[in-house]
Amino acid sequence: MAGGYLGEVLHVNLTTGKMEIESLQERLCREFLGGYGLGARIIFTRQRRGASALGPDNHLGFATGPLTGTPLYSPRFTVVGKSPLTGTWGDANAGGSFGPMLRLAGYDAVFFTGIADKPIYLLIRDSEAELRDAAHLWGKDTYQTDDLLKAEWGKMASVACIGPSAEKLSLLSCVINDKGRAAARSGLGAVMGAKKLKAVVALGNKIVPLADKEAVEQIRSQWLKKIRTHPSMQRFTKLGTSGNLASNAAIGDAPVKNWAGVAARDYPNPIAIAATFDEQKNPKYIQRPYTCWHCPVACGAHLKEGEGVYHYPAGVHRPEYESMAAFGSLCLNGNLESIIAANDICNRYGLDTISTGATIAFAIECYQNGLVTRQDTDGVELNWGDDRAIVAMTEKVARREGFGDVLADGVRVAAERIGQGAKEYAIHIGGQEVAMHDPRLRPGWATSYKIDATPGRHTQGGAHLVEGRGGSHGLPVKPTQAFVYTGKADAQRKMSSYVHILNCLGMCMFNSNILDFDVLVQSLRAVTGWDCTAEELLNTGDRIATMRMAFNIREGINPMAFDVPGRILGHPPLPDGPTAGVTVDLDTQVNEYLQEMGWDPATSRPSKKSLLELGLKDEAHVLWPE
Repeated sequence: MAGGYLGEVLHVNLTTGKMEIESLQERLCREFLGGYGLGARIIFTRQRRGASALGPDNHLGFATGPLTGTPLYSPRFTVVGKSPLTGTWGDANAGGSFGPMLRLAGYDAVFFTGIADKPIYLLIRDSEAELRDAAHLWGKDTYQTDDLLKAEWGKMASVACIGPSAEKLSLLSCVINDKGRAAARSGLGAVMGAKKLKAVVALGNKIVPLADKEAVEQIRSQWLKKIRTHPSMQRFTKLGTSGNLASNAAIGDAPVKNWAGVAARDYPNPIAIAATFDEQKNPKYIQRPYTCWHCPVACGAHLKEGEGVYHYPAGVHRPEYESMAAFGSLCLNGNLESIIAANDICNRYGLDTISTGATIAFAIECYQNGLVTRQDTDGVELNWGDDRAIVAMTEKVARREGFGDVLADGVRVAAERIGQGAKEYAIHIGGQEVAMHDPRLRPGWATSYKIDATPGRHTQGGAHLVEGRGGSHGLPVKPTQAFVYTGKADAQRKMSSYVHILNCLGMCMFNSNILDFDVLVQSLRAVTGWDCTAEELLNTGDRIATMRMAFNIREGINPMAFDVPGRILGHPPLPDGPTAGVTVDLDTQVNEYLQEMGWDPATSRPSKKSLLELGLKDEAHVLWPE
């Protein structure tokens, strides 16, 4: 077996309690790396077509990458499975300590099928796995669950768990580790809740094998130097991602007023996060830095106890940019403490902050247009910028209480429940609420939002990474201008592949700020011992993208049928602000990308030729039966 892998995957049938260990084949690892690449391949081959996302046949996986838990600052793991929110392939990525500890416990991945007859959790210690009763944990929030399990198994144990929202099958629910690191998108917390799987606990002392320890150490030293000197990384250390809200709102990247507003007009005094969370200039908020497993950046932070109306406890996580924008600019909310409180509610109950904030913004617009009344909303007046109402409704969504039950499955379902034309205000693609980056500023976002196998996501690559920015991470990408809509397919394909590689290696996307593609190649060589080339690794990214799309096509999902809300494309264009007059030509971008990938322009189905060229013979047989 190559370096970088423990070589074993654990499969757990929750209905029967039976467990089996699959020995990883090196070819499988080389072709799909890890994370959602490995997860998509395993689930495609094991799961029947049409399996209900919340049923016993849906596979739920926790998958690491070959760099996860190595000295190369790679803490990430991915939760994978069919999404109950969209019906598409679903995956959600998280940092913290769980991914590395799963590997130290002895496994590269663990997959669950079936449904337990009572609440349970899985304990993995030094390659030994055991299902244990979780009756005492059911109903507890993620903080309580984490504390109780660590009290039982020790401080070194790492816990990935769900909160009450997932137990109640909210389609906005997610998986939480480290009391605030969230595998947030795709509604996969609900899959875990449906299976009555409360938590996975991992601890152990295994060591991830390295093919060339000296080369790994040299690369690590180079990374460390760049991390300590690069301005963007220094800013992350100082302010975290939340420091981007004010600037992103000002330039037109952060959406405003449920995507219909302009910051200068509707949100003229956004929270000065850069100053607020600067502990040297303003020590009011920061208690201590937070870092994912062995990462020198420490872009997270634990906060001091809240004062006044929002009396959150000391130690809660500082909100990330996406959370800040979702509960801030999207809702016209300028109260920082309320955003911290809403973020903490989501972390405790196990909710995706992007989707929850977007759903609150949707509800506000419905209220403002008379589609719901104060009687419908349990007496909560949903006005733009009303921080108390935003926090109160977040709590209701988390508990599935009253009007919160209407909203708890996201904007698509809520619009169907409310009716009366509410879908006009439901900003989603394929059921997934759209992330907090505006295609009217960088149109490449729109292609990724629509055509990636997990729609509406900000953690996927594409032409937006090079539009107006210049750098292509050392890849031979054709020059791309933001508002010239043709000729972007090369950039969309290669930058998408680049980020697929980052994600599936187990690396943090922030490394894209400092690392060229050749460093990824060198890192994989040093860890695994493979004599891989840049071309081979780019093809691997294409294979992973195609594998995920093949899952969707087999499920009868055609992303070309997804409606993209006119608001995010500039239909009609905004009359003022930095993106005034912009209308994104999404059709041109998407059609050229599909041609570049060898996917059908009407159905998105990968051609048999493209499947075979990527070595996807089984998938070719399924998608193109004789």
